[in-house]
Amino acid sequence: MTIFLCGFMGCGKTTIGKLASKKLGCAFFDTDELIVGNQGMTIPKIFAEKGEPYFRKIEAETVKSLCGRNAVVACGGGAMLNPDTARTASESGEIIFLDVPFEDCYERIYGDSNRPIAASSTKEELRERYNARYAVYSEHATIRIDSSGSPMETVELILNEIRK
Repeated sequence: MTIFLCGFMGCGKTTIGKLASKKLGCAFFDTDELIVGNQGMTIPKIFAEKGEPYFRKIEAETVKSLCGRNAVVACGGGAMLNPDTARTASESGEIIFLDVPFEDCYERIYGDSNRPIAASSTKEELRERYNARYAVYSEHATIRIDSSGSPMETVELILNEIRK
């Protein structure tokens, strides 16, 4: 089964994904890391040189390429904004929304130059983006996890849910 982790920037998808994959004995993939490796440039450079629409297209292709694998996949914060990507992921496995309050996410992403949207947005713009995306994550997720605890607590919640 493929487990897709979604949520806002800074919610812990990569950290939790790595821990969960070890507990489950399966592979781990981070779509942002795959994109950087395949494109040979950083995400900020992709945004600057090719634009966000290009990035979103590559992101969708990357998520689709991971469907059907026995893996935990940390999706970029915007991956589930594409309804086709979300549908393909949900047909292939579980989409788990890591629900973290905005202030916690903001504290983790503030000033991060590797996140072009965070780096170029005010706190209020990010809050608006968070609020808009929250509804999308909720709509597409098959499981919602309150991830305000530690990463290991969150992993245990995930394991309990997928074992049901």
